[in-house]
Amino acid sequence: MVKIKNDVLSVEIDTLGAEMKKIEVNGEDRLWSGDPAYWSGRAPILFPICGGLKDDKFTFEGKEYTLKKHGFAKSCEFSVEKATENSAVFLLKSNEETLKQFPWSFELRVTYTLRGSCIKISYDVKNTSDKPMYMSIGSHEAYACPEGIEDYDVIFEKKETLNSCVLDGNLIAHSTVPIIKETDTLPLYEKYFAVDALVFKDLKSRSATLRNRKTGKSVTVDFEGCDYFLLWMKPGAGYICMEPWAGIPAMADAEYDITEKEGINEVKPGAVFHLDHTIHF
Repeated sequence: MVKIKNDVLSVEIDTLGAEMKKIEVNGEDRLWSGDPAYWSGRAPILFPICGGLKDDKFTFEGKEYTLKKHGFAKSCEFSVEKATENSAVFLLKSNEETLKQFPWSFELRVTYTLRGSCIKISYDVKNTSDKPMYMSIGSHEAYACPEGIEDYDVIFEKKETLNSCVLDGNLIAHSTVPIIKETDTLPLYEKYFAVDALVFKDLKSRSATLRNRKTGKSVTVDFEGCDYFLLWMKPGAGYICMEPWAGIPAMADAEYDITEKEGINEVKPGAVFHLDHTIHF
């Protein structure tokens, strides 16, 4: 476990998955506890896919590979490449096991940097193979809502008309459900999550704030560069995940060719795909 801190924040990060386990703001933990009765995760990193693939598989150059929902990074041990009092860099390199699931060699660096009341999280994926790599990456932080999510709103930086993609298991259907129209405020209700997540493909905003309408306590996530945004919780649990993704689950009627998948990012040999988001308390 690596701990970084400043005058406002103290963050604990596990080398397993390079996953944040605690975010203390002035001594108060604002991250979900990971209660296994609901969901043991807290802030897993999704790589090299976000969401699911049809039949948990994809093809590349005529070969078939099995890759489970959200990929393998969350269950891999990262090395600590660098750590200071207020920042840390975690590194995952491809290995024999990852190559069975994902036929590219890579280096994934995850950097956490504290600045005042903000956490900046950067992902850098370097393609160290000799062929173009096709990947997605996303975040899955769960913010504590001990009062229950129905005391909270999600407030977007712009007025939105949002339609959530209907989920077909781990996949996306072609139909949508209307959620809000021409407003910047989404009141949260547990009924939204009776099936699974709210999945937004047409978001104009690149910033969203979770705010308790009674206390005013809030957290804002800035996610320039992410075309997809999800909200998710398990009904009855005291958290909500705000998830900016550079990727999306496969369509229910999709083919298996990963090069044709929606939300996939092509990374040339030797190139680095960079993505970051910032959490403000």
